[in-house]
Amino acid sequence: MKISTKGRYALRLMLDLAQHNTGEMIRIKDISERQNISEKYLEQIITSLKRAGYVKSLRGAQGGYRLAKEPEEYTVGMILRLTEGNMAPVACLEDEINECTRAENCISLRLWKMLDEAVKGVIDHVTLQDMLEWSTEKGDHYII
Repeated sequence: MKISTKGRYALRLMLDLAQHNTGEMIRIKDISERQNISEKYLEQIITSLKRAGYVKSLRGAQGGYRLAKEPEEYTVGMILRLTEGNMAPVACLEDEINECTRAENCISLRLWKMLDEAVKGVIDHVTLQDMLEWSTEKGDHYII
């Protein structure tokens, strides 16, 4: 499994919003400057986040974006699945019911299930709040 640039940037964008979560709107331009990511790319990503209800927006001079919920309500898995799709390591685990004709006799299926559960065990339990706390542990000089 490899997380794309879009997935990594979506997580950075959400973390930036969480770090600057004062209740006021945050401009994409400011996030772009802090994260060194192009505004155009962030605008594409924020559209998906807004459509999913993860962020709220306001147009105009005082406009921008902010989190729709508190940082502890967002898991890394929620954000990555929005940008990356299903995080299963193999196609046969993407659906709720494994439709693979080989599943009953597949030796490696056990391995793929273990890997899938390990990934879910991390991304579905680590929240933006956890990551904010990790950044506090690092002090003022942290990189998202």
